[in-house]
Amino acid sequence: MFRKGEYIIYGNSGVCEVIDIGTMNMSGAAKEKLYYTLLPIYSNSSRIYTPVDNDKIVMREVLSKEEALAFIGQIDEIEPLRVSDEKNREEIYSQTMRTCSHVEWARVMKALYLRQKSRLEGGKRLASVDERYLRMAEDNLYGELAVALNIEKEDVEHFIVEHMEEKSKVMV
Repeated sequence: MFRKGEYIIYGNSGVCEVIDIGTMNMSGAAKEKLYYTLLPIYSNSSRIYTPVDNDKIVMREVLSKEEALAFIGQIDEIEPLRVSDEKNREEIYSQTMRTCSHVEWARVMKALYLRQKSRLEGGKRLASVDERYLRMAEDNLYGELAVALNIEKEDVEHFIVEHMEEKSKVMV
């Protein structure tokens, strides 16, 4: 069980703060059942109420600072998501995003960066579905890393680039 004040990943809502744990005083809610009250950190959506024992939506702890730094150090080694069935591309993106895995979010981003590069070289823009999932993956991953590293979300991409440049200097 998560604790009040803890940051968690809650499905596609991204990083949320657990602001309360308790029973719900609403019609239709079981009086003895415990619920988390979650506040999404990077969206303007209202509070989320979810059962503590919810097994339909992924809930997990945000990476620690050490885990986040280790992950950033391994980004080069993460393979892009392979989409072999273009007709089901959106469904594949959706399923991958629902895993709420930072590694899977990075795989989606890598695949879409490559797709974007290829389309730009052909004089085309990225399709709207691709743009939507790229933005979703970036928002979720950068949001989690920002909380884990205690930096602004807008600074995460720059932090990753700097960290990777330092790593490559050490390897030379």
